[in-house]
Amino acid sequence: MPSTTLGTPPTPPRGADELAEMLIDARTRSLALMRDTLEARELGPRLAIVNPPLWELGHLGFFHDHFALRGLYGLPDYQLADADRLFDSSSIAHDDRWALPLPSRDETLDYLSRVQQAMLERLPDGEASAAQSYVYQLTTLHEDMHGEAFLYTRQTLGDPAPDLGTPVPGQAPEEHPEEGPAGGLPGDVVIPGGRHRLGSDQAVPFRFDNEKPPLEVEVAPFSIARAPVTNGEFAAFVEDGGYARRELWSEAGWQWREHQALQGPIYWRRDANGHWEERCFDRWLPLAPHQPVVHVSWHEAEAWCRWAGRRLPSEAEWEVAASRSPSADGGSLAPGKRRFPWGDAPPDAGWANLDGWRLGRLDVAALPEGDSAFGCRQMLGNVWEWTASPFAPFPGFEPELYRDYSAPWFREGRYVLRGGAWATRSRLAHNSYRNFFTPDRQDILAGFRTCAH
Repeated sequence: MPSTTLGTPPTPPRGADELAEMLIDARTRSLALMRDTLEARELGPRLAIVNPPLWELGHLGFFHDHFALRGLYGLPDYQLADADRLFDSSSIAHDDRWALPLPSRDETLDYLSRVQQAMLERLPDGEASAAQSYVYQLTTLHEDMHGEAFLYTRQTLGDPAPDLGTPVPGQAPEEHPEEGPAGGLPGDVVIPGGRHRLGSDQAVPFRFDNEKPPLEVEVAPFSIARAPVTNGEFAAFVEDGGYARRELWSEAGWQWREHQALQGPIYWRRDANGHWEERCFDRWLPLAPHQPVVHVSWHEAEAWCRWAGRRLPSEAEWEVAASRSPSADGGSLAPGKRRFPWGDAPPDAGWANLDGWRLGRLDVAALPEGDSAFGCRQMLGNVWEWTASPFAPFPGFEPELYRDYSAPWFREGRYVLRGGAWATRSRLAHNSYRNFFTPDRQDILAGFRTCAH
């Protein structure tokens, strides 16, 4: 059972209205993503990388119920009998989730509604407490993560693209009608070395436990690509026999490729004329050459780098490129650190492809206003970017309220991803946020950016 002991809330107070708005918005998105899926199949196929839709929906309600209503407010009972025995991901093995005596869809939706209403009723007028601010953000951002998983699960299963309803003002791509094919963005930027404070400090309104305490590191000078690797660049590797050349793969990567029997990215195929197509949800579309490659594993990214004479950046290098600025003479790093590549203003649809409204990627040259100070583009949004860094704790790490968020995964051979994808909610993404997956995962919305050796 996950802990409900909060201790000192590690986040400043937020406005109660803001917390309520976030809570409602996350739930609206979850239901928009899942209603048609639940109507088609409440349990779905049993795959190692997906959950039963009905179970996953109930898990969202349980997470709020457990950490907010019981943990924060001390309610003696869950809002649904046996909720912990049905929906606790920490104690219910993945393969067991299909065999549980789950409540009906209507009962599950009613459970979610009752939990949310109870949380809203307990918010004060004006400013929430520090404890409320922490727990409400934790449970909302947890639901946002599942929302992204719902989207890439739809891709895994070949479901239609969802109807996400009306975009939020300021996040709507319709407010940027100049968007269209933008092309590629070749070349590197040179970044001077220096001291860097890796991770998040109090300037970030909500920090997950694995982002702290910030770690002082020394970063050597390096050159990093202005944009992620594109479909066209990755296709050249495929066409040069990249998936058949053992010398390009690590031992673990080659064993994985052999087991998968892959000849290219998982959602690519040739059409009748020999041209590449890519499946996007339930539709096969011509491969867009200047969009970033996506749904590639860490093993595939590593093999491409070996073929191209490049390498993946460390997460420290990635964060420096995203968050730091050059000194006046360009020879060193200027003091200070940006929360986002463009500065400290919250994300806007004209700066980053986030929040899911576009339902896919943009060309890598799009959104120049979102460039980092060094000229790297799309470091937030579009696709997650694999790094060379294994997921590990910073010295002094302490697990927080959701103890199973980070600590169980440090020794699982996971790698850090940075930046967020088109489906990531903008309230979750910032320069120091650390995502982490095993190197075999292709279902996630991951691509990669590279460094020169």
